[in-house]
Amino acid sequence: MLRRLLSFARAEPLKNTGSVARDLLASERTFLAWTRTGLGFIALGIALEKVEAFAAISPTLLHLENSRTKASAGILVACGSLSVAHGTLRYFSVMRDIQKGLFRPNVSGITLLAATSIGIAVAGTILVLENEAEHSQDKACVDNEQAMKK
Repeated sequence: MLRRLLSFARAEPLKNTGSVARDLLASERTFLAWTRTGLGFIALGIALEKVEAFAAISPTLLHLENSRTKASAGILVACGSLSVAHGTLRYFSVMRDIQKGLFRPNVSGITLLAATSIGIAVAGTILVLENEAEHSQDKACVDNEQAMKK
């Protein structure tokens, strides 16, 4: 059974005519870049989820009441997983195309990753600004209460 699995995972050897070997090695490096990007998104999502634990330890450390960290973390992990999946599918697609002597640019994957990254950056900026506004309002309320007590 192990032999059967290993035979499935092995690719047929190709003749190194032209730039086949160089193209396949470049495709492998590209796959690794997609994987690093995806793992970066996943790690950021996990780290964001752990931020709530710090708030539980020291509520003055972070202001996270009514936060959206769980949803944000989930989105980051999902985007990272999709990036890894796309990189894997793209790698095998490119390998088949190179064997046929073809090449297909990755317009959809690049567009999707760029749009995702921009969306995450915009959403993160909005969340930070909202948290700052809430923190400023809460601080003003506390200052007003203290002034009224005096």
